[in-house]
Amino acid sequence: MRGGNARAAAIGLIADSAFAYPDRLPHPLGWFGTAMARVEERTYADTIAAGATYAAAGTAIGVASSVAIRSTAVATWLASGGRQLHDTALEIAAHLDADDLDAARVELPSLVGRDPDALDAAGIARATIESVAENTVDAIVAPAFWAAVAGAKGVLAHRAIDTLDSMVGYRNDRYGRFGTASARLDDAMAWVPARITVALVVAARPRAARDIIRTVRRDAPAHPSPNSGLVEAAFAAALGIELGGPTAYADRIDERPRLGWGRPPRPADIERAVSLSAEISTAMATALAGYGLARLRG
Repeated sequence: MRGGNARAAAIGLIADSAFAYPDRLPHPLGWFGTAMARVEERTYADTIAAGATYAAAGTAIGVASSVAIRSTAVATWLASGGRQLHDTALEIAAHLDADDLDAARVELPSLVGRDPDALDAAGIARATIESVAENTVDAIVAPAFWAAVAGAKGVLAHRAIDTLDSMVGYRNDRYGRFGTASARLDDAMAWVPARITVALVVAARPRAARDIIRTVRRDAPAHPSPNSGLVEAAFAAALGIELGGPTAYADRIDERPRLGWGRPPRPADIERAVSLSAEISTAMATALAGYGLARLRG
């Protein structure tokens, strides 16, 4: 890991927390999503091989975009999404506090692909907290990690793969085979960052460290994701709540493992989850900046 990349990753992560991308400007991720939707139209077939071709094309576009976005700090800022994640979660919390369940249901799909009509206030709170936990990896820790490891190419490749997973990485009739390569690549890119995130949760909540570690070891292996289960279990223990259970999507209900020993989540717990995620972002930026400065002095 180069010191310059680490410093740039820290700057990009801090910029994401401080400066939202201007709403009046089209975001590069929007262009990427539009381009990959067209690629899907041309390459789709109900096979793993076709999906692998699609994933390779998307990854190549992500890497190639580093030619235009040469700054690792700028690439990290563009690829990170911590501020948007936190703002959206807090908007949902505000709707729930105001007993405006309909508004919360309208906002929820921007965070997680569940059926909002099937959820009450507690279910929306649980879905939001689980999304905050999972996306603390995808939108904060992983972009910074890959920026530090491989510069602009690394962070933009990660963002491309994560976007592909969000587009086609579903276990349904259309994408069960076609989305396999994108989903597996996303799991691989998030493997180390997810474990870093668990360590940062422990560091942020040292009094709950024993419970966090015990919950992750006990509950995470039963989760279908090798990464999401870890961070959701860590967040559950750190917040003293229970996550998991029946999870309603538009076409099915998944029975997810129970994560944690605590009470069911409440709407007020969303703000606590956002605070924990923000602390993790700060800790990640601080660690990268410290490493980068140490290498500079060395």
